Amino acid sequence: MRSVILSLLLLMTVPVALAGEREAAVAMPDRFSAEVAGAILQNGGNAVDAAIAAQFVLAVTLPEAGNIGGGGFMLIHKDGKQDFLDYREMAPAAAHRDMYLDKDGEVIPDLSVYGILASGIPGTVQGMWQAHHRHGSMPWAELVQPAVDLAAKGFAVPEPLARYATSYARHVGGKHPSVNFGRYFGELEAGKVFRQPELAQTLKGIRDDGADGFYRGETAKIIARFMRENRGLITEKDLAAYQAKWREPIVTNWRDMQLVSAAPPSSGGIAVAQWLKMYDLARPPEEPPVHNSVAYLHLLAEVGKRVFADRAEYLGDPDFYDVPVARLISDQYVERRSGEINLAAISDTPSVKPGLTESEETTHFSIVDQWGNAVSNTTTINLGFGSGVVVEGAGFLLNDEMDDFSAKPGVANAFGALGGVANEVQPGKRMLSSMTPSILLQDGQVRMVSGSPGGTTIITSVYQSILNLVEFGMDAQQIVDTPRFHHQLWPKDTIRYQAGLDSSVVKGLQGMGYRMQENGFGDLQVIVRRNGELEAASQSTGRGASRVIAFAPLAVQ
Repeated sequence: MRSVILSLLLLMTVPVALAGEREAAVAMPDRFSAEVAGAILQNGGNAVDAAIAAQFVLAVTLPEAGNIGGGGFMLIHKDGKQDFLDYREMAPAAAHRDMYLDKDGEVIPDLSVYGILASGIPGTVQGMWQAHHRHGSMPWAELVQPAVDLAAKGFAVPEPLARYATSYARHVGGKHPSVNFGRYFGELEAGKVFRQPELAQTLKGIRDDGADGFYRGETAKIIARFMRENRGLITEKDLAAYQAKWREPIVTNWRDMQLVSAAPPSSGGIAVAQWLKMYDLARPPEEPPVHNSVAYLHLLAEVGKRVFADRAEYLGDPDFYDVPVARLISDQYVERRSGEINLAAISDTPSVKPGLTESEETTHFSIVDQWGNAVSNTTTINLGFGSGVVVEGAGFLLNDEMDDFSAKPGVANAFGALGGVANEVQPGKRMLSSMTPSILLQDGQVRMVSGSPGGTTIITSVYQSILNLVEFGMDAQQIVDTPRFHHQLWPKDTIRYQAGLDSSVVKGLQGMGYRMQENGFGDLQVIVRRNGELEAASQSTGRGASRVIAFAPLAVQ
């Protein structure tokens, strides 16, 4: 631990890397995770080591999204090979298809969003344990210890966290008997040291006993007892049975590069591949649209209609449903779908069907180590602060990921996304996700690591970040801060856009028939390689931090 602390002190004084030196970089959603991940890298750890340490730190310092009570996806580029770890939550054994419907078959409002029934079996701890077993190089206990210290000794609460927690506590107070958020987080004060002794004890068990310190033993007993007392569904047997899964990532050629992205049960990798390919096919070749112009937004909105129609129909947990991945990203299929796009007018939304003939408070971080390995990791408890339920005695927030299932075909979830049979609730099933950790490779080298929170807007944040780099030549900070937009088929003809989009563009799209809604979304964390050097950036509207770390050149043998 002393070596990590020393590295933290050194990291704070590291200048921007000079040409010719070896580099590493981190782009993190808060400064605590940035400092710890950077210290791990500087102390000789690899990208996966840094990711594990950051994940546990975020469970302490970013409680609205960082977690040990949720899940996520980790995309890894290491030693020239790609790996994808699915540590998504799973439905408990007692879950069933109609669990969120009333006696008339209608969806019960908020039941899958707030309270004890909103939670799937957490996957984060098992995910980090498996990532360490396959790719880690530093001792597990050393990677978890910084989070233990931050929970036990406390950290100074950032003003945005204090404001958000206070607002959320007022919002959820009294909604469900098991929503106890306010007792743990309702009185956070900006600048005041916040200690979490119950969480520290839970993290110590994980530090000492690995995944068994969470899924078995005392912590598992605490979780199961809390569930029984509040009429929840997760049992000790559910916890002991949980396994994260290694899957083949989505890998597809785009231009002279390779896109590596998240596989199902994420919808993101397929969606980004479709969006990038359809953009190339549908744009006028003689005069590509100007960035963030009326023509550019309309073109990508037209693509989005088709991407989200396919998402609703074909995507779900591949262990339960045969997802036609190869067909959905094949050149022939994408070419046919792009031919349906109308560059002059809005396609009729109800007529856009699936094409085959048969929270926004997630968080993301990106890491590149000194050897060129990379991690793109997106993790979530779904909406901000998850279900609002803290496991008493263990000190962590439970997710509300059950809302990411389709409670009823044709009924939208909290993000407005529709689903069907492919994503219905079943015991042991993983819910469909929009999380899209992505890596762009060129000539076998990492050119970009990208990802964001934001529910269904994650997908659009990621593909637009890629276009910002490749199509428009932006630097890392421009990539994350340039206004983005989102269209997902439904609500009909609605484009969400961030502040800063030119007012003439907004009026032009309104003239075409679009309903324009300005609001913030996402928190991009990107690392890019430009002109042979790494750049890292965190979206300025968030509380993230990024660093490029210089290492001495390797000695020539």
